[in-house]
Amino acid sequence: MRIARPTDQLEKVIAFYEKGLGLKRIGEFWEHNEFNGVMYGMPDANVHLEFTSHRAGTPCPAPTKDNLLVFYLPNWDIISIVASRLKEMGYPEAEAENPYWGDAGITIEDPDGWRIVLFCSTGL
Repeated sequence: MRIARPTDQLEKVIAFYEKGLGLKRIGEFWEHNEFNGVMYGMPDANVHLEFTSHRAGTPCPAPTKDNLLVFYLPNWDIISIVASRLKEMGYPEAEAENPYWGDAGITIEDPDGWRIVLFCSTGL
């Protein structure tokens, strides 16, 4: 499965997801029919996250504060490390729209205002 999303800030999005979150880049393309893009892979899963940018621009406002990409992390030590790294990059914690995500997680907005949650769980 691949989840794809456009952005007008591809370089900032790359820094956020790759350097900040630590996701592994598994593919990329440049100037393919006026599109650039990068793909990230989830460990041991056939799930990809793709970000694309069109030369002419791609409007992509975040739809709501409760449209989330949730990352299940096994413990608070890892969540704290990732959240601290993102905060140093200029992406502080945001208040969760739904209190459920704040009970065992940290919500952060990416460069486009889309929200991710670092959630303390194995995901099962």
